[in-house]
Amino acid sequence: MDIGWTGVQDRRLKELEAPADELDRRFSSLQDRERSFQSLDKKLVKQHRRRLTEFREIHLRPGFCRLETRLIEVLGKKGFVQVATPIIMSKGHLSKMTITKGHPLFDQIYWLDHNKCLRPMLAPHLYFVLKDFLRIWDKPIRVFEVGPCFRKESQGARHSNEFTMLNLVEMGLPAEERNERIAELAAVIVDTAKVGDYRLKAERSEVYGDTIDIVANEGDVELGSAAMGPHPLDRAWKITDNWVGIGFGIERLLMVAKKSHNLHKMGRSLSYLDGHRLNI
Repeated sequence: MDIGWTGVQDRRLKELEAPADELDRRFSSLQDRERSFQSLDKKLVKQHRRRLTEFREIHLRPGFCRLETRLIEVLGKKGFVQVATPIIMSKGHLSKMTITKGHPLFDQIYWLDHNKCLRPMLAPHLYFVLKDFLRIWDKPIRVFEVGPCFRKESQGARHSNEFTMLNLVEMGLPAEERNERIAELAAVIVDTAKVGDYRLKAERSEVYGDTIDIVANEGDVELGSAAMGPHPLDRAWKITDNWVGIGFGIERLLMVAKKSHNLHKMGRSLSYLDGHRLNI
């Protein structure tokens, strides 16, 4: 006989982050499979308990919170000002981003009523405050925000309905320096997150059109996306300056840095803490 794990066993072992070679094991009998499952499950549970004890005694805060703190500190040292804008967003602000009925992103939005929603992105509110900063401060202006966003995403391992975004914008730099500046800022974030090797890749976005994606070489995971202006979207906000901006998914950065394949383990969860299963 050539027997693999049952569906229930396979799901359980994946939840406990069993190594790939263990997931691919074959057995000569049902009894052999059951004995092996019990032994492996016990071993993996013990590992998770040890990691949770280590979390309680050493780390104290989830990994994505610790990463947020490191990124905030690094960006502050680079001259970026942190802003904190509302999680609730108006339909009018989304329409200025051309996100109206018929746009692919419109149906992914969590609407609270006919005019307000949970923000699906940080950009509209950053546009809103930047137009005031341009009036108040000298250039270049460097700002960033980090916070939760919400979309009705497809429920794959790399997507989540609630995720944490980091958006950073530098406005008022020479046009000829924009591409180089995107590369510099991408390196700051990726190096701080300890992601490893990555590349910049030209792409198309549903909102910004031409973009530059930051893609991890391992797993080909999109970590973030960059754009630059002047851009057609700027007109709605009465912005005319040169700018560069990048948006990163905090959980995606952490997922790649931890060599995980499941975004849900990395963020806010009732089932995981710091990437470790609680139902053990």
